[in-house]
Amino acid sequence: MEIFGIPSQALFGQLLIGLINGSFYALLSLGLAVIFGLLNIINFTHGAQYMLGAFVAYLGLQKLGMNYWVALVVTPIVVGATGVLIERTMLKQLYKLDHLYGLLLTFGLALIIQGLFRHEFGSSGMPYPVPDVFKGAINTGFMFLPKYRAWVIVASLVVCLATWYVIERTKLGAYLRAATENPSLVQSFGINVPRMITLTYGFGVALAALAGVMAAPIYQVNPTMGADLIIVVFAVVVIGGMGSIMGAIVTGFGLGLIEGLTKVFYPEASSTVIFVIMAIVLLIKPAGLFGTQK
Repeated sequence: MEIFGIPSQALFGQLLIGLINGSFYALLSLGLAVIFGLLNIINFTHGAQYMLGAFVAYLGLQKLGMNYWVALVVTPIVVGATGVLIERTMLKQLYKLDHLYGLLLTFGLALIIQGLFRHEFGSSGMPYPVPDVFKGAINTGFMFLPKYRAWVIVASLVVCLATWYVIERTKLGAYLRAATENPSLVQSFGINVPRMITLTYGFGVALAALAGVMAAPIYQVNPTMGADLIIVVFAVVVIGGMGSIMGAIVTGFGLGLIEGLTKVFYPEASSTVIFVIMAIVLLIKPAGLFGTQK
């Protein structure tokens, strides 16, 4: 069976790859949006923290026998704690300065982290096993859907929507959003705003680490995995709107699908289509699709 002259199996296969990529785009851009929305910091360390998530899971398996499910819980906590340390010792010094200083600091940290891991582990990928429960594939009638990839798509969507709900529909989220507009007023209600900012940064970093654990069985574990992805993720955030939670989720999944379709109909443009879309969106709506002009 063919659709627009393309074999249906090839088309649905690329759409699946697009959804998987979109899952990671959404998770990573969500973490960036949360951090930028509250801290006004463009966190260039995000790619390195995604890589750290994969490495903590890998080393936990090799050294401690930590299985995938334990890694899925422990790794975001461990890497999120390193994010808390970075925020408390470095980033908090820059909040009153221009955004450029935060960008330069996080970019430098990303290079240091990546360099240390490349020196220790080299640049070749190391395999991470798929959990036994997700081995094999489901026959959908028109394609074979690998169980692990289906799990990644569903889990990413659940985490993204749960994060959106907490930030947009709960009292905690209301405090977070209020703290971005008027921190002194929120502080007057007895809320520890600096602690809230620290934990928010740690949560954004934990989302990157969670994405790293889920990516390890698909893309393997290597020190450059974050550097290869972070530029695309920044483009996703810009298109969706800096600091927009729903923009990060919708744009992440949507651009993953567009990228997958481009690989079918015009493969030569698949590596640049997201940046072309970013240029068009910025020309039409500089604040992004879901962003608001301040």
